[in-house]
Amino acid sequence: MKTNTIELYIHIPFCKSKCRYCDFCSFRAEEGTIHAYLGKLKEELIFWGKKLAARDVVTVFIGGGTPSYLRREDIQMICETIFEHFHICEDAEITIEANPGTVDLKKLCTYRENGINRISFGLQSTVKEELEYLGRIHTYEEFLQSFDWARQAGFLNINVDLMSAVPKQTLTSYEENLRKIAKLSPEHISAYSLIIEEGTPFYEDNKLEELLPSEEDEVLMYRMTEKILNEYGYDKYEISNYAKPGFESRHNLGYWSHIPYLGVGLNASSYLDEKRFENPSDMKDYLEIQSFGDAYEGARSLSVYEQMEEFMFLGLRKTKGISKKEFIERFGCSMDSVYGKPLIESMKQGMMKEEGDRVFLTQDGTLVSNQVLCEFLFDEEV
Repeated sequence: MKTNTIELYIHIPFCKSKCRYCDFCSFRAEEGTIHAYLGKLKEELIFWGKKLAARDVVTVFIGGGTPSYLRREDIQMICETIFEHFHICEDAEITIEANPGTVDLKKLCTYRENGINRISFGLQSTVKEELEYLGRIHTYEEFLQSFDWARQAGFLNINVDLMSAVPKQTLTSYEENLRKIAKLSPEHISAYSLIIEEGTPFYEDNKLEELLPSEEDEVLMYRMTEKILNEYGYDKYEISNYAKPGFESRHNLGYWSHIPYLGVGLNASSYLDEKRFENPSDMKDYLEIQSFGDAYEGARSLSVYEQMEEFMFLGLRKTKGISKKEFIERFGCSMDSVYGKPLIESMKQGMMKEEGDRVFLTQDGTLVSNQVLCEFLFDEEV
């Protein structure tokens, strides 16, 4: 897709403590490692800023890990570097992820003063027992204080992450989570179902299975999420994301809509010029990088079939689905000529619908979205 716009993702892998369900590239680190990493990160930002000087950056997302675990001076350095070396659009959405208990009013004011205009709080639950079992480092009361400080600092766009189907959770406690947070009226709520990932403490926990809600309750929680959040004025715009009108995450929408993006930092992935490439996941390897352009130069371009797969797989996550007209414009052939069989089959099963130019998942389809979306992957290139 020919476009002059890109999104920018900056990875901060450091955490005060790693949660029991987390398989992201994140860990505790000594001050010396953090200092060395930030120096290399700045070096990488400057390199790409020069290489992509003609591109307009429409969103920036500082994720992790726990970016708010860093000192406020470190975040200030990152912001100053991106504004100096990239062309950041005047109305760019600039997000930072934060954990309650790792911010104070001074930190949050520093974020706002340096151009960050959206904050995403990883709360997950309002219930003490659930938070403790997840391995979260904060209490609900600390979240409330952090949320209030964010408003005082001038944040008018706040996201809160909630998690369903977690150990010891009931339908009642999950409904309580939803209503408590919706009443605070953040502009955006991400409501995810827990996935047990290999290599995490949860995966190795032999007692976990008996503590998880049943599959039936998990489905009820998913349906409950949309119903309750609708009551409070939130629209579902993606499988797990809800927003007040006009506050959909532009960064996420760009990713699902195939906007090119640059990822900087440890293990960060990029998608530029129809190429996918990523940085090393080992800290020693990252710190020893001599040329940040090598990964890009060594990456092969995605084939047309891989581009089609991603168009379907990512686009169908959005509740508005995908456009048949856009498919023709991008690939020079109709969606039906390529995906006629899985489209017809999914519609027969009630997993997908077609209205006008658009194709999208039904509510039943979103419950088994990965299974449905896999039908649009090619077994082998034709």
